[in-house]
Amino acid sequence: MAIRSPSSSIFRPKNGVDQSVMEENKKLIADINRRNLLRGTVSLGALTMLTGCSVSDTGAMQAFLRAVSSFNDGVQALLFTNRLAPTFREDQVVKPPRFNAFYEIEDVKPVDGQKWKLELSGLIENKTAWTAEQIYKLPEQEIIVRHICVEGWDYIGQWSGVPLSDFLKRIGADTKAKYISFKCADDYTETLDMATALHPQTILATKYARDPIADPFGFPLRLRTSTKLGFKNAKWITAMEVTNTFQETYWSKQGFNWFAGI
Repeated sequence: MAIRSPSSSIFRPKNGVDQSVMEENKKLIADINRRNLLRGTVSLGALTMLTGCSVSDTGAMQAFLRAVSSFNDGVQALLFTNRLAPTFREDQVVKPPRFNAFYEIEDVKPVDGQKWKLELSGLIENKTAWTAEQIYKLPEQEIIVRHICVEGWDYIGQWSGVPLSDFLKRIGADTKAKYISFKCADDYTETLDMATALHPQTILATKYARDPIADPFGFPLRLRTSTKLGFKNAKWITAMEVTNTFQETYWSKQGFNWFAGI
């Protein structure tokens, strides 16, 4: 999934302001701008007024921007983690699902299901690794929901797998922890807030349209959330950690909003 950085006039030099200062804060401003909560209010003048300092004071500016970004994440958490996503009819399902990743489909490297294991770590009582065969034997839940990509496209998909909340209980995970972090076979990383992990429409998907998930769609295990943008749904999952420490994700390292509710 090739996500393009948004453009905005706020990144252009103005009134002789040191462009390097703006470059340092570019990702934070872009993050705020993408979520539209302060669109039209974040400007050089507004930043100067709200921080009470010169825009050349990078420490104060970054503190302000990070506070706004954190506030926006909190608002999204209230809006998106406590509601059910709309569901759809089976005749509306798109087959096969649409491919999306941070690279082209030709670069997908298939996972060997016989050797694959899900490694567990962090605040979990039973950290024994799981094989694909073991996970496929667990009771399943099916959801038919809309996949929404940050690039603007979407499709309706039919996913089956063990509810993540049930799996967390089975392995003795501390569900009072803040986060669950995922690592994938393609070096992708993702972090999910615990409220979303426990959401009744969040599953560890093993099937699409009642058939085992094939490549290039994340075999043998992928995350399927119903209240998150598409890039939150990590594929080819190989490791899962329950933690109170936020683990940076592939996209958050590049300045994108990690919560990504829809």
